[in-house]
Amino acid sequence: MLEDRTTTVSPGTPWPAAYPKGYAVVDVETTGLARDDRIISAAVYRLDERGEVEDHWYTLVNPERDPGPVWIHGLTSEVLEGAPLFTDIAEEFSARLDGRVLVAHNAVFDWQMIAREYARAKAEAPVRQRLCTIALSKELGLPLPNHKLETLAAHFGVVQRRAHHALDDARVLAEAFRPSLRAAAAGNVRLPLLECRPLTEWSDTPRIGQQASGGHGGYRPTSWRPSRKRPACPYPNPGRYEDGKPLRQGMRVAFSGDTSIDRELLEDRAAEAGLHVSTSISRLTSLLVTNDPDSGTSKVLKARQFGTPVVDEAAFGQLLRDVAPATEK
Repeated sequence: MLEDRTTTVSPGTPWPAAYPKGYAVVDVETTGLARDDRIISAAVYRLDERGEVEDHWYTLVNPERDPGPVWIHGLTSEVLEGAPLFTDIAEEFSARLDGRVLVAHNAVFDWQMIAREYARAKAEAPVRQRLCTIALSKELGLPLPNHKLETLAAHFGVVQRRAHHALDDARVLAEAFRPSLRAAAAGNVRLPLLECRPLTEWSDTPRIGQQASGGHGGYRPTSWRPSRKRPACPYPNPGRYEDGKPLRQGMRVAFSGDTSIDRELLEDRAAEAGLHVSTSISRLTSLLVTNDPDSGTSKVLKARQFGTPVVDEAAFGQLLRDVAPATEK
């Protein structure tokens, strides 16, 4: 376990020159987690270079479809019916993001949802870098039992009033990010900044069964592609995953078959956790993730041949919450 480096910056301590000059702490609520899901509310807290709040903004968004898990976010179709479309708020959203590092809890998810909405609107979000507060808490070695937002908030004494409400979640994250940022500055810790590249293609087609009937209720995006090449994993491969133990940075992970969460999102989550995302199975593969281990796909067959451990998507999601550092023995 790394030591807790949450010290404070003394008045005479210079601020790291390499740190960003401003941040946009973002939270979005969505109709779900898949590639064709939509944003239904968004909030942005703008912070200066030292994490002080400049202003905040919140909006509902009409997703033009079923709102999804109302029992989580509380936003019904009736509430969202009169809300603006994303194209109506895209310009204001851009003004809040422009020139700043996007900060979010599990930032790859928020960024992917935002990037898709802009791609649908034939525009690009003015975001070039993102910072995940989960990754930052790991860099700081915070003694957290898990990486939930409420756990991070409790560590810094931040009171959460309305979980899964975009404005309150963004407020909570902004208040927890400020001491995290100052602790990083005091220890001259490298911020885990990652590049954001916009989606370059998007096409919408009606859902199956609606093409001929002209039914309402939406479409299914069939083509989207991020314009980026994932960087090489910086950690050595520690070997195969062992049941009952955590994943370790550098492990080679492959995916096979359909997933409930968008495949690119899962792969980005794995990469951000320090895993090596592989497109094929070999004797060096640490783990195969598949929801259908009896499918007989080439990856599943090779995993059997090589004795590669196999877990389903849900188990992999749990394992991603606590990936052991590469240096840990």
